[in-house]
Amino acid sequence: MHSDPTGLHRVVSPAGVLPQAADRLDVRAELWPDEVRVRVSRLNLDAASFRQLTTKHGGDGEAVRAEVGEIIGTRGKMHNPVTGSGGMLVGTIEEVGPESPLGLQVGDQIATLVSLTLTPLVVTDGLAGWDGRSEQVPCEGYAILFGRSIAARLPTDLPRALSLAVMDVCGAPALTARVVSSYVERGRPPTVCVVGGAGKSGSLSLAAARQAGASRTIAVVPIQSEVDLLAANDLADVTVLADARDPVALSQAVVAAGGPADVTVVCVDVPGCEGGAILSTAHRGTVIFFSMATSFTAAALGAEGLAADVTMLIGNGFVTDHADYAVDLLRTTPGVRQLFEARLHSEAAR
Repeated sequence: MHSDPTGLHRVVSPAGVLPQAADRLDVRAELWPDEVRVRVSRLNLDAASFRQLTTKHGGDGEAVRAEVGEIIGTRGKMHNPVTGSGGMLVGTIEEVGPESPLGLQVGDQIATLVSLTLTPLVVTDGLAGWDGRSEQVPCEGYAILFGRSIAARLPTDLPRALSLAVMDVCGAPALTARVVSSYVERGRPPTVCVVGGAGKSGSLSLAAARQAGASRTIAVVPIQSEVDLLAANDLADVTVLADARDPVALSQAVVAAGGPADVTVVCVDVPGCEGGAILSTAHRGTVIFFSMATSFTAAALGAEGLAADVTMLIGNGFVTDHADYAVDLLRTTPGVRQLFEARLHSEAAR
């Protein structure tokens, strides 16, 4: 059997599917010629997965840790069977196959920019250094990258935890900037609404929209403390309180803030936000879904049922040069950096 750049050769079952759809991956440490092995130091669970696990176990960190360890041990990857999502990791390049096209060298400090749901992963310390109460998971182990995997060298001027937090969501601001720029190029600077604007992907998307030339930015958050946080960091022109799962309340709040939006970006990690996002978007506007909790069925049938002529995009996490762009936003937008650092500090204090 020959290796495949997509990782097909690592699929144990079921046969014929790509690694992301597999039930289990081959995690042997020996490399195929086009593979790279990474010594893992930290995982970053995606927000939807971490929320689901935390809710399931009532905030019991030990139970969350045990289930994450079980998932990885059983599947050979971090692939939450409920949310279908995983996260990403940082580590050090340990070995590079002679035919690897990734341009990485032994000793490089990197973040993977592909999902843990398709990355062969072994944890060797039982997650002993993690209390199960934060998205970032210190650990020891190794992971395998394929010929078509993506990785970025970590910036030397940022703490590792901060770099990981940014790169975990770097696809969101890059695609937001691309969509906003397309409106600006047509002479129509858009009103942009970011649902979940105080989160990692949401704050970066607000900064990206403003930088790309949005005429107005509206942030939607569920609690007053997040309104205050965004105001203190000057990340939106206006911030409103609304439950993103309540379509009428959400759309009314957005309209009252200057909407409907030409571009609506959904960055919340809970299900049930599709209808409100569609109602909040102007005729022939664009909705970008950047949440693993998004239901394609709810979005497609909801738009049809509302007779909403909107373009809906599913953020796939990859846009060319997205990591560099997100890190640059962090460096040049003080409010974004302050928000990220406050979030990491809060998680560390739990």
